Amino acid sequence: MSAKELDPITLDIMWGRLIAAVNEQAAALMRSSFTSIVRDAEDLSACVFDRRGRMVAQSVTGSPGHINSMATGMEHILKTFPLDTLQPGDVIITNDPWITVSQLHDITIATPVFHNGRVVALFANCCHALDIGGRGLSCDARSVYEEGLFIPIMKLHSKGEPVEAVYRLIAANVRTPDEVIGDIHAQITANEVGAKQLKSFLEEFDLADIEGVADAIVARTERAMRAAITALPNGSHPFKITIDGFDKPIEIQAKVTIKDDEVIVDYEGSSSTVDLGINVGFNYTVAYTTYGVKCAIAPDVPNNAGSFTPIRTIAAVGSILNAQHPAAVAGRHTVGHFLPSAIMGALSGILPDKVMAPGADSLWNTHISGFDKRDNQFFSYTWFSTGGTGALKGLDGLSATSYPSGVAGVPVEIIEALTPLVVRQRALRPDSGGAGEHRGGLGQTMEVEVLTEKPYLFSGMYDRCHYPAPGLYDGKSGATGSIASSNGEEVRPKLSRMLPPDTVLTLSLPGGGGFGDVKRRDREAILNDVLDGYVTPEAAKRDYGFEYTPPHK
Repeated sequence: MSAKELDPITLDIMWGRLIAAVNEQAAALMRSSFTSIVRDAEDLSACVFDRRGRMVAQSVTGSPGHINSMATGMEHILKTFPLDTLQPGDVIITNDPWITVSQLHDITIATPVFHNGRVVALFANCCHALDIGGRGLSCDARSVYEEGLFIPIMKLHSKGEPVEAVYRLIAANVRTPDEVIGDIHAQITANEVGAKQLKSFLEEFDLADIEGVADAIVARTERAMRAAITALPNGSHPFKITIDGFDKPIEIQAKVTIKDDEVIVDYEGSSSTVDLGINVGFNYTVAYTTYGVKCAIAPDVPNNAGSFTPIRTIAAVGSILNAQHPAAVAGRHTVGHFLPSAIMGALSGILPDKVMAPGADSLWNTHISGFDKRDNQFFSYTWFSTGGTGALKGLDGLSATSYPSGVAGVPVEIIEALTPLVVRQRALRPDSGGAGEHRGGLGQTMEVEVLTEKPYLFSGMYDRCHYPAPGLYDGKSGATGSIASSNGEEVRPKLSRMLPPDTVLTLSLPGGGGFGDVKRRDREAILNDVLDGYVTPEAAKRDYGFEYTPPHK
């Protein structure tokens, strides 16, 4: 069935079936995962591709860094293994940072779908491995060689048979082989679930493949995206964001140019590649650029190959946003997650009703490993925490909410059930959201203890500890983040170190920037903030000139 033969109602039904297939794929991965990172934090993505390697549909679960990077990565996979070389039962694996998700911990599994003797589509998914060897999840490394096991594009299964040498190689190079190999099996199973759903779809609609459906979906998406861009005035709009970096700050310079029905995002002037692991591979830069543009200009347009086509990304080779092999890239999100805010800041002059002020942006990734005193067994655990998002016109920012990654915060009960960690406190952080007509979202405070009698390894990939999230339209900046230890041990963001067993850590996550002049904030909203404990009376007076008088008993 060609794209021209599809009426809108039939296409909508088919589109719904493809979305259902990838959602089933993602659900199967989460249900069968061996790790909390995938099950609870939902650090995974699932997609279906047509025969030409175009991403047609994605699951509702996932982060733009995974989804949009896989969309460009499939092109490389099919160059290595052209369709006519694939066999039923083949499974392909890679974690190459420069062609997929820009970090060794993120493993991509791709599976061709055969129907009536030919490849009709490919399902792929990506999730964060608990361990990948090397230095562990930290920004300490000075090259990718130190960061862990690098898996080029290769077959994990061939004609239905596992390539045992690859499995043995992976298991021998990671600290938690049961969990890592278990999740790889879960990824394979997830693709099989998606393939089963797709074959049922093809039989029901009597289709040989999804090419005609894909043509219609991608073409309509591209038209909708270009129409949204065309509605904007031509012109170039610069914006700069400064973030912590290591010993000196990192600058992200973004110039967004609207040219008829295209958007060009040029990062000329951004900082150069650095010696430690916060560099970003270009595909990850493209992933968060296309996401940021889409959020600002056309959030309701589906995310597939058609929405990417009108957007062009430029970043100089050797810049921190186009780092070359063998640069260290494990902490690439501590830079890459700021790109959507840079794009929205650039577009704020022409889209004041649609853009959001910068927020905490980068996830706070915490990794702790050591020995559990209850059984003296080695443990390794990573969890994600989130600060506040920026405010936008008409709405306060969201508190302790992940943006732009979309990864979920893990409940305290799960952290404590799976590890010897005790979370003494987890609470929203008053006064951390930037003041404005609309207040930035609050960060959170976490106080963490490890039940161990031996030193333990701590690694925190954190940012916005020195440079706060700025506001837009005269909104004030959010609060910066910080790390404190109970015994005075120095703990630096982005660098791992061994800590004494009695160390209790307090993480104070940053808040989002405010939007609009503080003088325009509704007095009832200020009062409610004070009553809810989001803003202290002192801050209400300082930022808004609001005097809070407690009611008489």
